[in-house]
Amino acid sequence: MLFLVAALLLLGFALGTVAHAPLPITLVAAAVIGVWLAVFAVRERHARRRHQY
Repeated sequence: MLFLVAALLLLGFALGTVAHAPLPITLVAAAVIGVWLAVFAVRERHARRRHQY
């Protein structure tokens, strides 16, 4: 639960920052977050397959 609260606080901070950041920086940050989420999804899928049996 604490992780969720921290994530929401960081999201609010990031959205406030993005409003003032130049477009290229915003796009780079979005790409980094997208890659991070994709890596997380692949790791989770791999972990679930391993623990099913």
